[in-house]
Amino acid sequence: MSHTERTTRTARFTVDPDFTVGPVDPRLFGSFVEHLGRCVYTGIHEPGHPTADEDGLRTDVLELVRELGVTAIRYPGGNFVSGYRWEDGTGPVGERPRRLDVAWRTTETNRFGLGEFIAFLRKVGPQAEPMMALNLGTRGIPEAMDLVEYANHPGGTELSDRRIAHGAKDPYGIRLWCLGNEMDGTWQTGQKTAEEYGRLAAQTARALRQIDPGLELVACGSSARGLPTFAAWEATVLAETYEVVDHVSLHAYYEEVDGDRDSFLASAVDMEAFIKEVVATCDHVGARLKSPKKLTLSFDEWNVWYQRRPNPHPVADWQEAPRLLEDVYTVTDAVVFGTLLITLLRHADRVAVACLAQLVNVIAPIMTEPGGPAWRQTTFFPFAQASRYGRGTVLDVRVDSPAYPTERYGDVPLLHATAVRGEDGGVTVFAVNRGRNAPLDLAVALRGLDLGRVVEHSVLADSDPEARNTLDEPERVVPHAGEGATLVDGTLRAVLEPMSWNVIRLL
Repeated sequence: MSHTERTTRTARFTVDPDFTVGPVDPRLFGSFVEHLGRCVYTGIHEPGHPTADEDGLRTDVLELVRELGVTAIRYPGGNFVSGYRWEDGTGPVGERPRRLDVAWRTTETNRFGLGEFIAFLRKVGPQAEPMMALNLGTRGIPEAMDLVEYANHPGGTELSDRRIAHGAKDPYGIRLWCLGNEMDGTWQTGQKTAEEYGRLAAQTARALRQIDPGLELVACGSSARGLPTFAAWEATVLAETYEVVDHVSLHAYYEEVDGDRDSFLASAVDMEAFIKEVVATCDHVGARLKSPKKLTLSFDEWNVWYQRRPNPHPVADWQEAPRLLEDVYTVTDAVVFGTLLITLLRHADRVAVACLAQLVNVIAPIMTEPGGPAWRQTTFFPFAQASRYGRGTVLDVRVDSPAYPTERYGDVPLLHATAVRGEDGGVTVFAVNRGRNAPLDLAVALRGLDLGRVVEHSVLADSDPEARNTLDEPERVVPHAGEGATLVDGTLRAVLEPMSWNVIRLL
């Protein structure tokens, strides 16, 4: 039966509270703010904007960030961090230096720095935790130690007193730190071999733990699963760092290539394999070291990103905050994005942190115009719903689904799904029908669960797979109510629209 036939078929799975993946770490719903394009300037920070507050933060963006439900926010990069002097973003704004950012060939004004970032997080809310990236490209151990002391020490030293003099009496209390960024990448300023990076990361980790043994540290994994050094890089780096770090990073981006939409819709197959392979490598190193410790993963860059598309906005070198990587997402992109969220949840036992890259304007769920409005992209909705309803314990979902053929991944199930049981005992099913033309019947057997009704069936789908939200039509795509979902005799039944993201809440 071909993928294009308009025939309804049935996918099934069973949920049982005795069979679980594990609890969801709230930091699974993190994001990423890099000094890249308009993520910071005219994104979250625009003094003079009609909605700007006393710190120059756009309150219209703050409201959307709160609605999105992001938790850990990684900063300040990304590729940007590998040439960054953290001191440049401290002290009186008028005295801060302008620098060339060689990562993105722009000029960095440093009007927004560490203090402004912490102020932004505090206004987002208590759920927003800083995740700081350290420059291990052009800098090293002393500068990393200095930053931790500046940010976290209460006072009485030159660096901590400098923070106090800069207006921050209380320490920032940053617990989560990235030991560099994509250090295997040829594009990275200060690229290193696995041996070089592993040694430096281990030395830096030990030095930081001398300041504060309670820090959480992330070692750089491979920049991409497709690199020739993938897995060998992790094995070499972790041989040095295994006992002194808590997490290893993964980065992955997906896009439709050469019109192969069926494979694009199956992108989560690659993400699932990536996670399993990194877990296997971590556990192999742990076994070699005879360590009882289990490393977890920090999937601190993930998204749909059309890297092969040319920038529609011509940009000259060394501009300030030019329009870069401003992808406008379709319904198709949002459905794929939803499968990536499902994948992260399905591996909640080993994925402790995940950061959607990025937060505003740059391959982002939130878009803004300088001096103008802010609006939600199509990808905003799956993330906000997953963050809101995906808290609790992930149930072990084994899908029995019809499949469809793809050029890249072979036969792939039409249904991609997971389920999360909340503290109130309710269950939320997250499900994607990858089928482009036909609806899919869903039957979920509920065992050992005292559930009586369907509270909501929310659907993100559209008759136009290219539909998107724009400045002119900011609400062209929004979730709508699904029809006909029932819970009878312990079985949930629903119909999933073609190429759709679905959230079904049960109580």
